[in-house]
Amino acid sequence: MVNIYDGLRMGTVGDSDMLIDEKTGQIISIILPNRGNAFNFWTDRQKLVIPWEAIMKIGREVIVVDLDNTHMRLKNNSY
Repeated sequence: MVNIYDGLRMGTVGDSDMLIDEKTGQIISIILPNRGNAFNFWTDRQKLVIPWEAIMKIGREVIVVDLDNTHMRLKNNSY
């Protein structure tokens, strides 16, 4: 996943989860684990929640999203 706003590689699709509306079957958001480093390896890992509306293009090798800093939300392990 690449953010068109700043060109940042956000993570890989294989590591992600999706939040789906049980009643309609629509995708609400894609949830990426926060990329960690050695310092925060043992801390409570947070997740980056990408609203489905921010998905601009889905290709064979990349998903392009459009998120500025006001839309990025880090959530704890609860959804």
